[in-house]
Amino acid sequence: MPDSGRAGVYSMTGYAAAGSELPGGALAIDLRAVNHRYLDIQFRMPDELRQFEPALREAIASRLQRGKVECRITLTAPATATATELKLNRELLRQLIGLQSELRTFSAAARELSVAEMLRWPGIMAADTLTLEALRESCLALLANVLDEFEAARRREGGKLKAMLLDRVTRMEQRAAQVAPRFPQMIAAYQDKLASRVREAALAVDDDRIRQELVMFIAKIDVDEELTRLGTHLAEIRRILEHGGAVGKRLDFLMQELNREANTLGSKSIDVEVSKISMDLKLLIEQMREQIQNLE
Repeated sequence: MPDSGRAGVYSMTGYAAAGSELPGGALAIDLRAVNHRYLDIQFRMPDELRQFEPALREAIASRLQRGKVECRITLTAPATATATELKLNRELLRQLIGLQSELRTFSAAARELSVAEMLRWPGIMAADTLTLEALRESCLALLANVLDEFEAARRREGGKLKAMLLDRVTRMEQRAAQVAPRFPQMIAAYQDKLASRVREAALAVDDDRIRQELVMFIAKIDVDEELTRLGTHLAEIRRILEHGGAVGKRLDFLMQELNREANTLGSKSIDVEVSKISMDLKLLIEQMREQIQNLE
């Protein structure tokens, strides 16, 4: 299983490539990934390497948790081979001739391959031939190198996303801190407004009634619980980002919780500035949500 406790934050997008020279040809692997809800690994490789796919898939899955990953593997004849180094793959040649003979029993019109065509057949000529096990080990070793580079690239990108998210957390904390100091002013304004209405109506209203009205008003606009939960969620985001590892799904859930508190704050607001703070919070939450979709 992938290590969910890795230090650092990782982006799901990334690219890395590497190659190596083998006795029987040149091996190259490139790995690229984009955002995806789950881990989806796709391979593009020559048929002769297809039998290694389960081991290659396991190697990738041990390092990644989410993302749509494409692994492209190519195996080509060595460009530096000389005529004296080339050898004939006799076993493959015998199979090719046997298949050609079998085909002619079904159709006498089937044309025989020329010597030149046989020599150009993939795998007929090679500097040296690797055993399947040696080729498998070479693929896995090269893939491990590519995964190291790939993971480093994803961590660098993840570091940038982490810095952006922490910046938005700080800005949300600053905006939320501006709400509570406005409540004494809002309560005083409502008290003055209530007293003015009583005087205009020339009503005989006792102080207890006014106090009851004020208590009801304070209860209606009280957002202390929302601010407390908002602060708790922001602190948890900081903790998750500092801990690192696979953080995307947990942060995405917290975005839903933050949005709920910001909406409640806006619905209870009777103050223009508090309403503006609520809108600013929702904008910052949306900016965070978009970037969190890129995180593993």
